Amino acid sequence: MPGAESPIFARCYDLLLWLIPLTLKFPRQQRFVVAEATQRAALGLHERLIEASHAPLKDLPDALSRADIELDKLRHYLRLAHDLTLITTGQYEHAATKLAEIGRLLGGWRRTIG
Repeated sequence: MPGAESPIFARCYDLLLWLIPLTLKFPRQQRFVVAEATQRAALGLHERLIEASHAPLKDLPDALSRADIELDKLRHYLRLAHDLTLITTGQYEHAATKLAEIGRLLGGWRRTIG
């Protein structure tokens, strides 16, 4: 079971450090809709990972599934932000790369528990 020093936690934290200031630059009318939903999903992902790291082994599959759902929400909100031209294609590609890496790490964690 990965601890706080695991790469998935570092990658997720790095994503938060990059994403939150970015969403604060969204136009005012989108800050309370798309930005908030994006931030909530990103923070939710980080929280679900922390919860999973403390979950008993029998509860771990469900905890990791909840983290995967948050990751999927975040992917969709970032796609929406891109389609609404709230973020550039380069920013979207950067986020997609980070999310793909987190997804691979999460998938690896899920495989280790069988």
